[in-house]
Amino acid sequence: MQAPWSATGRPRVVVLAAANRPRVLEKLDEIVTVLRHGAELIAVDCDQSYDFQSGDEIDLVVVLGGDGSILSAARRMGTRQVPVLGVNLGRLGFLADLGEEELQQYWPRICRGEFPIDPHIMLRCCWQPARPGNPRTQPGEPRKVAEQECREEVAQLALNEASVLGGPPFSMLQIDLYVDGELASTYSCDGLIISTPVGSTAHNLSAGGPILHRRLEAVVISPLSPHTLTMRPVVDHCDRIFEIYVRRGHDNVYAVCDGRLLNPLGPGDCLRITRAEVPFQMLRLPHKNEYKTLREKLGWGGSPRLEESD
Repeated sequence: MQAPWSATGRPRVVVLAAANRPRVLEKLDEIVTVLRHGAELIAVDCDQSYDFQSGDEIDLVVVLGGDGSILSAARRMGTRQVPVLGVNLGRLGFLADLGEEELQQYWPRICRGEFPIDPHIMLRCCWQPARPGNPRTQPGEPRKVAEQECREEVAQLALNEASVLGGPPFSMLQIDLYVDGELASTYSCDGLIISTPVGSTAHNLSAGGPILHRRLEAVVISPLSPHTLTMRPVVDHCDRIFEIYVRRGHDNVYAVCDGRLLNPLGPGDCLRITRAEVPFQMLRLPHKNEYKTLREKLGWGGSPRLEESD
């Protein structure tokens, strides 16, 4: 997708700065000075006070910080997603992988709209409370999809993943996963993750799940420490309805979206996960690609042996 400001060459920009990071505050004035050359700054937000639903015309959101700052930006934008450029002033930086020196180099070309914008799927995560008089379906029986509307006050967008996790006493959970109303499996495990391609290098990767190309329209279903070793991660299409119930658990089982608590999960409650109506949008720079990121961030360069000279 072409940058929407390419016709004017002067994007309207909101800057989101992670004020809890000393390096961000140290570099903020310098970076803002760079951004003012060629762009109209609508706001510089250091305290998460900017309202994306205010009606301001925005072309680009520049996020200063790390990947957590980008996850926060995606959540705050909600259904009004604006293209994002991440400037890495954090540590690892899978998403925010543009250095501050590179920003100065590429900013004039960014303002001219020379680089494309990639859409990435997000998840809509809803908590559905148990309904009185309607017990949970027995294992193996189909369910009616979307029997109940999700409660909007307990719904979130997730860019990385939605998961069911258990707290203390940290005993094993039994989790039912339904896909499009049909029972997929009952997992005996410590938790279950449904990850987007963007999130496949996050919690999913630590749990032994595969890495997906960011622009795939897919999700990964990854059980945490499954009791049955044949329970492996599964890649599925994102245009399906995933419903998670805790068949056997304890008082501290939670639905979590991008590391944030959505709601506790009690008997009969459901975590319902669907593809979000809007995609996350990110500016793609020509010198960045996923394999390069994996080599640099995860050390995929290896240690090739040099040929011995005769």
